[in-house]
Amino acid sequence: MIPAVAHFEFASSDGTRIRGWRNRDDHDGVPVVISNGLGTPPTAWPGLVRNDSGFRAVTWYYRGTGGSGRPEDPTRIRVEDHMADLMALMDHEGIDKALLVCWSLGVNIAFEFAEQFPDRVSGLLAVAGVPGGTFHAMGGLLRVPRRLRHPLFLAGARLLSAAGGALSWGATRLPMNPLVISLITHSGLMAPSARPEIVIPALEEFRRHDFRWYFGLAVAAAEHQPMDLAFVQCPTIIVAGKWDVITYRRDLERAAARIPQAQLHVLPGTHFLPLEYPEQLAELLHELAHRAGVEPVPR
Repeated sequence: MIPAVAHFEFASSDGTRIRGWRNRDDHDGVPVVISNGLGTPPTAWPGLVRNDSGFRAVTWYYRGTGGSGRPEDPTRIRVEDHMADLMALMDHEGIDKALLVCWSLGVNIAFEFAEQFPDRVSGLLAVAGVPGGTFHAMGGLLRVPRRLRHPLFLAGARLLSAAGGALSWGATRLPMNPLVISLITHSGLMAPSARPEIVIPALEEFRRHDFRWYFGLAVAAAEHQPMDLAFVQCPTIIVAGKWDVITYRRDLERAAARIPQAQLHVLPGTHFLPLEYPEQLAELLHELAHRAGVEPVPR
């Protein structure tokens, strides 16, 4: 059973009300900030949300998702705006320095934050995401030529945003049961190793999104360009899914090669590694904490 987490609200630098969550109400444990996948609920991280994990994990819901407010200026949904929310979260929670766990789009945000505020980052655990140029890394496993990836998938995100009303309507009517989950986990999009008791709660929350807004966030994120990673000096672990059709593992391998002393781990899974391999990711976080000199002691 996945334990409940505590929700709270705070204001970002532009006044946008952001909803966050934490896995424990005390200040014990090694601080971990999760820079999440787009629209991902806490149930997607069962290895971290346990309050006996030894980590004090916190994160936030992106603007306009999961109870977070939309900004007064609807264009304030770029990577730098999400990075401001990350900073506001750490300040609200009294966290001076933390390990950053990042997934998918959250990798862009975490690495941008680490470049601008290196003194607040103990280490980076990047899962199934590249630091900038997100759409350039899509579809590599499907043999989509690199020059076509960004324009092709950007057009697709815009189309899905335009169809968001119909997607939202259909998502709320899709039954969530072991049969449907079995179809999803055997489709190639997600691996069979993802257990229904983990996947169902995550999808139940995910499908409540306004998908017009959701894919609008994805379009805005596509503006974030590939980063020069020479700045990364903190301990870094990059985790790729061997069968990830969304973020091509070869692009993660190239990113790891550009970071001094970065470790690369390839798991036999897809883009949804936190759902498929929660125990392995928790072990890698412990390894990162050890390398950063902040290894936790479980309660």
